[in-house]
Amino acid sequence: MNNYKLEIRWGFIFSVAMLLWLLVERLVGLHSTYIEYHMVWTNLFAVVAIAVYVFALRQKRDKELNGNMTWKQGFMSGVGITVVVAILSPLTQWLAHTVVSPHFFTNMVEFAVRSGNMTEAQALDYFSLQSYMMQAVIGAVAMGVITSAVVAFFVRNQK
Repeated sequence: MNNYKLEIRWGFIFSVAMLLWLLVERLVGLHSTYIEYHMVWTNLFAVVAIAVYVFALRQKRDKELNGNMTWKQGFMSGVGITVVVAILSPLTQWLAHTVVSPHFFTNMVEFAVRSGNMTEAQALDYFSLQSYMMQAVIGAVAMGVITSAVVAFFVRNQK
């Protein structure tokens, strides 16, 4: 367990960052008044996500590996963070949609139907807690592995 302390810590940091991002989205109106812009602005979280991985892998390299980290070591550390994020994703989604922004799904369904992008049945199916929990786990794994691979390439350092 001690070997994975850094990955667990950064996985929690990532999840808290996600919740704070969603809170900011709600406070600026992206979950209500400006919901039509949500799909665009929510993608900016990728910058935060990449930054978390960069900080985590740099810390791994500098503090735990004495400045000498191979791509494989960085990648495996990033995958460890990804596993923690994926495990926490259902809880993060539950907190996001019951505490942070409880009207998000209702507002998104209404917007999707009003804009003609989905039927009501499609929107109700897509914009649900169960759907978002599943999407979050799959997305965390897919994007986490890709991010880990890319960030590990840039953070690696063999002296």
